Amino acid sequence: MLIAQISDLHIKRPGALAYKRVDTAAYLARCVERLNALDPRPDAVIVTGDLVDQGEPEQYAHLKALLAPLAMPYYLLVGNHDDRAALRAAFNDREELHAGGEFVQYARDIGELRLIALDSMVPGQSAGLLCDARLAWLETQLEAAGGKPAIVALHHPPFASGIGHMDALRLEPASADRLKALVARYPNVERVMCGHVHRPMFVRFGGTIASAVPAPAHQVALDLRDDAPSAFMMEPPAFALHRYDSANGVVTHHAYVDAADGPYPFYEPEGTLIG
Repeated sequence: MLIAQISDLHIKRPGALAYKRVDTAAYLARCVERLNALDPRPDAVIVTGDLVDQGEPEQYAHLKALLAPLAMPYYLLVGNHDDRAALRAAFNDREELHAGGEFVQYARDIGELRLIALDSMVPGQSAGLLCDARLAWLETQLEAAGGKPAIVALHHPPFASGIGHMDALRLEPASADRLKALVARYPNVERVMCGHVHRPMFVRFGGTIASAVPAPAHQVALDLRDDAPSAFMMEPPAFALHRYDSANGVVTHHAYVDAADGPYPFYEPEGTLIG
């Protein structure tokens, strides 16, 4: 089975640009077209937060319209740019968004995998947090999975990237340590999937792998100096494809939204390698 992951959409009101430069709606529309055109087509899409840019009702209405053409189910998480009440009001038909009480978190089966969507948002704050209640809920869901292969998804990465200005806004370190210890108790956790950093990243975490993904619009500048300024780049828009089978677990590919030149064959029709 195949799961796509997109993140950090930062949708504005219709016609508005993010940071006076980025038409995030146009980028998302292209990404939706690309996902629909994939062969094989993903079974589902996970959207790991920062769905809109200021958490406004009009932005969520715009997001809903942009996602409507998706030909497969999608699952939304909240990030630091989101607003729980406005999201729920716009997507009032999505039962899972209303099931977590104060928090937007839920568990759903996607084929052979169990998706556990975790809310790491703190209203009015860019960094993330997992309080006692959220960690207790996660433990309950991991127990309920009964050993079924699981994905834990949240917006804020529970690890340092080396990009200083983003690391100041990551999941609070004590929360990350508690999450790591909890995940380590459940070997059925195939992956901890994150967003927030607008870049592809992988790290060993709690006996599994934690990963982050690039964005379908702008990317955070890759600058690993301790004093790197906060900046973004218009690198190629991209997303992740997570392929799962029981023999290999989750294998992740990063795919680009825009079409590239090719494909070209390696071999001549008679079978010889093209020199």
